[in-house]
Amino acid sequence: AFPLHATLATNYLFYKPLIIYKKAIKTRIKQKIFGIQAFNQIQSIVLYSTKITTDCISLKKKNFSSTMSKKSPKLTRRDFLLKTGAVTAGAVFSSNFFSHALAEKRPIINNPKIAIILDDVGYNMSYIRPFLELKVPITFSILPHIHYSRRLAKRINDEGHQIMLHQPMEPHNSLLNPGPGTLYLNQNIEELHKTVEENIMSFPFAVGVNNHMGSLFTESRQKVLETLKVFKAKEFFFIDSVTSRNSHAFVTAENLNMKTASRNIFIDNQDNKTSICRQLAKLKKHALKFGSAIGIAHPRPETACAMAEFFYSGEADDLSMEYISGILDIS
Repeated sequence: AFPLHATLATNYLFYKPLIIYKKAIKTRIKQKIFGIQAFNQIQSIVLYSTKITTDCISLKKKNFSSTMSKKSPKLTRRDFLLKTGAVTAGAVFSSNFFSHALAEKRPIINNPKIAIILDDVGYNMSYIRPFLELKVPITFSILPHIHYSRRLAKRINDEGHQIMLHQPMEPHNSLLNPGPGTLYLNQNIEELHKTVEENIMSFPFAVGVNNHMGSLFTESRQKVLETLKVFKAKEFFFIDSVTSRNSHAFVTAENLNMKTASRNIFIDNQDNKTSICRQLAKLKKHALKFGSAIGIAHPRPETACAMAEFFYSGEADDLSMEYISGILDIS
C-alpha cells in the first residue's frame, strides 16, 4: 500500500486540472452575467492610479464573486421565535393586533436621490480623471486660486459636470492653512465682500458654494450672513459642509431664502477602501430613509476605487444619482 502522503499527493495532482477548469468556468459565467464592458470600465478607471491597481483588480474578482454567491439570509432563532410566537398569539387573541405591532413603519420613498460633492479640487489633474471616467453625476467643488483650478474648472464644465466654489474659511486650528482666498473673522465687511468676489471671478462656471474648513468662521452668525449675502446676489446655492456642530451657515442661508442643504455623510475621512465603502453604504441608507442624501468626498485613488465598486456592482441601482441642483430641485 502507498503511504498516506503519497496517496494525497497523487489525488491532488489528479484533481488539480479539474479544479482549475472549474474556476475558469465560474469566471466565464461571472463575466457573462455582469458584462465584460463593466469589467473594462472599472479596470480603466483603476489603472489611473498605480497605487491601487492591484487592489482594485483583486477586489473586482473577489467582490463580484461574493456578490454572485450571496444567499438568502438564514432565519435566526430569535426571528423564528418572534414569528411563530406572533402566529400563535394571533390565533388566541387578534391577528390584526400583532400584525400591526410587529410591522415596520417605514415611509415609502419613491426615487431616493444621492449627490456626491468632490471637494478640494485644484491641486492635481491626474487624480480628477478617474472620477470623470465614472460617467456619473458628480458635483466638483474647486478651490480658488490654486495652480490647476481654472484649467480643471473648464475641463469639468466642458464634460457637463456641475461646479461649485469651495470657499476657504477660517478653522479653529490656527496651524491649518485653508489656502488662498480664505475668509477670516478679523476681516471687515468690505474685505469679506472683496475676497468673495475675487474668488467667484477666478472661474466663471460655479453655480453654488460650500465651505472649505471654516469650523471657526461658520460659528459667527454675522460673518456668515455678510458672506452669504454676496452669494445670494449671484444666485448661488449653498451647501453647509458642517465642519462644526455649532455652524450657523445652513440656518442663515435658509433665512436668506437661498437654495440650501447640509452635508449628511463624509465619505472618506479615513483613506482606506473598506471604510469608504462603509460610508457609501451609510449614504445609501440615509437616502432610502429620508429620500435624499449628500456626501462629501475627496480626489483620492482609494475613493475612486470604492466609488467604482459602488456604482458598478449594483449597490446604487435603486438610487438616483444627482448633481446638487437635483437634490435642491433647481431647474
